[in-house]
Amino acid sequence: MGNELRVGLSFEKTITVDESHAARHLAGKGIRVLSTPEMVRLMEECALHGVLPYLQPNQNTVGTRVEMRHLAPTPMGMRVTAKCTLVEIDRRRLVFRAEVFDELEPVGEGMNERFVVDRERHEQRLGEKQARWRSGI
Repeated sequence: MGNELRVGLSFEKTITVDESHAARHLAGKGIRVLSTPEMVRLMEECALHGVLPYLQPNQNTVGTRVEMRHLAPTPMGMRVTAKCTLVEIDRRRLVFRAEVFDELEPVGEGMNERFVVDRERHEQRLGEKQARWRSGI
């Protein structure tokens, strides 16, 4: 990992809620607000893209755990921002506190755990798993 990665770093990502983020895409029965899965995606993207500049070129992170509470709805057209703060580093394990706000109020909170992986080793393991699956093992 890069030497600059440290507890306390914060990152933000903002989107404008549109049809692709709306709950109605879930089996066509939801309502036109930011869906919970899309809030989780925003939290994960915030943490992932935030730490990438601190990693070595051969490294990446993978999500391993998410806990979140969806506190309030965010309607279509409103901007929503995730703020992820790195609160723990344990070797390759990174833990982020996530807060999500729309233009008026807090709408989500939780945590995201990610692991730093070696890109080549990760791809090799994935390839081996695919080979086992294809061969019926």
